[in-house]
Amino acid sequence: MSSSETPSRPVPVMPPDGAADVDVAWHYGDPHAEQRALVDCRAMVDLSNRAVLTVSGPDRLSWLNDLVTHKVDELLPGQSALALILDPHGHVEHELHMVDDGDRMWITAEPGTGTALAEYLDKMRFMRRVEVADVSEHYAVVWTTKESATDQLGWQPPPEFAGTGNTESGEDRGGGAQRYVEQRPATFTGAELIIPRAELAAFLAGAGVLAGTWALEALRVAAGVPRLGFETDHKTLPHEVGWIGSGVHLAKGCYRGQETVARVHNLGRPPRRLVLLHLDGSVEELPEHGAQVLADDRVVGWIATPARHYELGPIATAIIKRNTPTTVPLRVRLPVEGQFVSANIEDIVVSG
Repeated sequence: MSSSETPSRPVPVMPPDGAADVDVAWHYGDPHAEQRALVDCRAMVDLSNRAVLTVSGPDRLSWLNDLVTHKVDELLPGQSALALILDPHGHVEHELHMVDDGDRMWITAEPGTGTALAEYLDKMRFMRRVEVADVSEHYAVVWTTKESATDQLGWQPPPEFAGTGNTESGEDRGGGAQRYVEQRPATFTGAELIIPRAELAAFLAGAGVLAGTWALEALRVAAGVPRLGFETDHKTLPHEVGWIGSGVHLAKGCYRGQETVARVHNLGRPPRRLVLLHLDGSVEELPEHGAQVLADDRVVGWIATPARHYELGPIATAIIKRNTPTTVPLRVRLPVEGQFVSANIEDIVVSG
């Protein structure tokens, strides 16, 4: 190659029909190498399908603190938080990745949820001095593990997910958050950078190594990190997927659904739990999201996110009944009629 030629950029492969995270690159030709690049802190992932919202105004921190599950009223500029919005029965409705810049709270959320989230927040303003805006058309999200990029505005996952410690989340009569997740199976480090959408193409062109969502999701699954709409359904309680502590503060003021959170934490146990399944590698096809998980012939749960990991092979997060023993062999239904793959359980969330 002559000195006047420009190195070619990798060609993105888009997700197949029915896959998650449409409209962003699934991979760039070698998903396993892309996973290694993320682990080695050398890569970035285009997550420009995520929703981006802002909340401005002098009351933003105290107002948001009244609505979400985590304590955010004392969040300093540049600090991150993960918080949830629950329905009146304590079921998870929204997952908010939050970072304040001193003037505005930036929120990134799951693709397709921005409009509903903005509408909910806007109708809860009442007389508070806040302004809610869905700025997804003007700003985009890029995931990075490159240390050189972490000085930009961005959300970082809670210490529990990153493997660097625990979020301060208080205690209630049922104890602290550590009773739910003793240790994540792996670490999940990085940051969601918020980039002006007009600058996205140039930013990714200068990113060096690019990785697709296949690689990022495989690392998320291996670490047992829950994601709204993947490890959750319409009746998910935060306790079931390990969001107590990382996303729910046990000693803050009232928020919608708090009574259920406290009751389950203090008096009961969540009916289901998040686990990591190690799938038999002899089967080429992965199960689909929602596929049945069986112990003998009894359905005990469903597949959340399947993935192919560069070291672990085929794996999947699953939501199973709380009283399912860790030692019981499982079978997972495959897309082909009548076919199953065997699986072994690695606990993420203990019974609580």
